Parts: sequence; C-alpha cells; structure tokens
Amino acid sequence: MIRSLLIRGMIAGALAGVVAFALAYAFGEPQVQHAIDFEDHLARLHHEPAGAEVVSRGVQRTLGLLTGTVIMGVALGGLFALVFAWGYGRVGAAGARATAALLALAAFVSITLVPFTKYPANPPTIGSAATIDRRTVLFVAMIAISVLAAVAAARIRRQTLPALGAWNAAIVACAAFLVVVGGAQLALPAVHETPAGFPADVLYRFRLASLGTNAALWLTLGLGFGWAAERRLAPAPRRVAEPAPH
Repeated sequence: MIRSLLIRGMIAGALAGVVAFALAYAFGEPQVQHAIDFEDHLARLHHEPAGAEVVSRGVQRTLGLLTGTVIMGVALGGLFALVFAWGYGRVGAAGARATAALLALAAFVSITLVPFTKYPANPPTIGSAATIDRRTVLFVAMIAISVLAAVAAARIRRQTLPALGAWNAAIVACAAFLVVVGGAQLALPAVHETPAGFPADVLYRFRLASLGTNAALWLTLGLGFGWAAERRLAPAPRRVAEPAPH
C-alpha cells in the first residue's frame, strides 16, 4: 500500500509543481525582472562590467522554472505520502481527504508560513554572495525548529486530550508551538541586506507572490493526494452473489 500511496503522492506533487509554476511565472517572475533591472541600473552607475549570462532569462523563467517547481513538487509529494501513510489513523478518526488536508495545512504553516515571518523571501538580486551560506543555514534552522515544534505540539495534544478534551488540548498544543517558535525567532539573528533605494512595491509583490505560490502548491498537493488516497483506501464494493439457476 505504501508504494501505491507514494506513486500517488509523486503524481499529485508533479501537478502541484505545475500549478506553482503557473503562479510563479505570472506573479513572481515580473518582480524578479524588476529586481534584475534595478541591479543592472546600479551596475551601470558604478561602471561595473556586466556578468556573463550562463543561462538566458528566457530559459530561466520558463523551462528552468517549470523544471524546478515540478522536481520540488515530486519530492515533496513523495515525502508527503510517506508522512500520510504514517499518520493516517493516528491523528483522529478523520478520513483520507481530511487527513491529507490537515497535513498539508500543517506543512504550509510549519515549512512556509512560520519561517517566512522571520526570513521572508527575497528576489535573487537581494543579498550578498558572501553571506549566502549563513542565510541558508539560518533559514533551514528556522524550518527545522518550526517542524519539530509542530510535531511536539501534535504529541502534546494527543497526550492531553483524555484529560482536557479536544478544545483545551488544542489550545495547549498551539500555545506550546507559539512559545517554541517565538523563542526561536527572538534568538535567531535578523538578516537585513536589502540595498538602499530598492523599490518597496517590488519587494512586497515578490514576497506576496512567493507566499501565494507556496500556498497553492500545498493546497493542490493536499487536495489532490487526498482524493487519490481516498480512492486507494476505500473498500472495494462487495458483489452480491447471483442466485444459482434452477
């Protein structure tokens, strides 16, 4: 069964990657181009030589972007299917669709939304090349803390459910999650590398497009995989035996 769910997860992930590509191309790529134009303008002001373009912008924003989102979607879909196979039946009496939707929501909050509040997405032209390793480590650390806090909150809810009831147990679990995440965001250093004069509206629209693209990816993955998993897990209809002819 796990193999069957894994295949369905990868297919749903590929579909989610195509949806993410469409949104990123329509809303994110124009802001990326504005950021590149800003960087080129600064380079001309400082008489800096233009860097060699290894891959053309036309390929980057079409085939390159589509390949990246689909590969990411397939990988996330496979992991999502494995987590679903482990959690199905352990997160309550919810059916396959509801379980997949809840897992997708939890993934979006812990992997995308919470880290975004500390380290929001920036166009590729923002940030120093010398600090890219540091920024990557900080971002991955924030994701790891958020995911671990979500897992711990789910466990707290399950352990306190018999004594506190569903509503109070959920409140305690959410409070624990917020305390851990809030402490991590206060402890981790901030990153401020937006160049002076960078258009604020471009930065705002890029971040909004990034958040919306990720939300669409997880929404498509959760709903698409939930539909496919429900069909796989639904019991086959029993055939009524026909009476033997006399």
